[in-house]
Amino acid sequence: MGELKILRNRLETWEGIKRSMDALDEIFGMAMEEGDGSLEPEIRASLKDIRERFEKAVTLELMTGEVDRTGAFLTIHAGSGGTEACDWASMLLRMYTRWTERRGFSYEVVDLIEAEGGIKSVTIQIDGLYAYGHLRGENGVHRLVRISPFDANARRHTSFASVLVLPVIDDTIDVTVKPEDIRVDTYRAGGAGGQKVNKTDSAVRITHLATGIVVTCQNERSQHKNKDVAMSVLKGRLYDYYRIEKDKENMKFHAEKKEIAWGSQIRSYVFQPYMMVKDHRTKFSVGNIQPVMDGDIDPFIDSYLHFLWKGGTIESDAEDDED
Repeated sequence: MGELKILRNRLETWEGIKRSMDALDEIFGMAMEEGDGSLEPEIRASLKDIRERFEKAVTLELMTGEVDRTGAFLTIHAGSGGTEACDWASMLLRMYTRWTERRGFSYEVVDLIEAEGGIKSVTIQIDGLYAYGHLRGENGVHRLVRISPFDANARRHTSFASVLVLPVIDDTIDVTVKPEDIRVDTYRAGGAGGQKVNKTDSAVRITHLATGIVVTCQNERSQHKNKDVAMSVLKGRLYDYYRIEKDKENMKFHAEKKEIAWGSQIRSYVFQPYMMVKDHRTKFSVGNIQPVMDGDIDPFIDSYLHFLWKGGTIESDAEDDED
């Protein structure tokens, strides 16, 4: 029934676009016959609305992967640069959570390591239809260039953070994890002190022995809930790991396989000496940074999906940005 509902919604979307276009075509034909130019603003507005609906529908049609419809685990790691990088990681977290809210999705913090000036790493679970399909292209290193608010001399700094996106594996996707394949450790969750620190060993760390993949969860106060979430993250990591092993060409996508530093970035966010956000794979860029930092990243997501659909190569091209 869930599958049927998804397919029906997609079909109804295209049928609605066709009906709107047929109706607009009739209005346009009548206006041309009668020489009535007063309808031009209405026709242009309607055409713009239809075009936007069409582009969104096409984007969904490009999400044909086995796990594109699922939710996503999104992990951000601060790169080199100390306080600067940790602040940049927190800015990216805000950007993605704002994007999540704009789409009507929900999110929950799974694991968080705080640091001076921001966060060292964070993992959030995003629940929403096609969350992974939209976000999978965000895998990689993100670069920030700005006048540092932490530098008394107001010098320009470059900071890096990596983003890793994994699918939330449900029962329809077969990823088997046997008890003998993992080691489960429990420990006391860390925090800023006071009520934020658990008094019991509720945090969970799971190590997959064959691959060496380690996942942690300390958000819930219940050890059982933390273990369930950690196991879900592990299945997503294993799905991604085996996918990469099956297709070595995809390894260049994998954020953890890249150094979080210069030359490996997929996107640059430049605040100084000019303002621009540029994706180095698709060459798509915008000059208005604030909407992007407020979560308006759909143009980058859409351009990436269309870029892949057209057979574009996915090597990062970051040589033309000024440090």
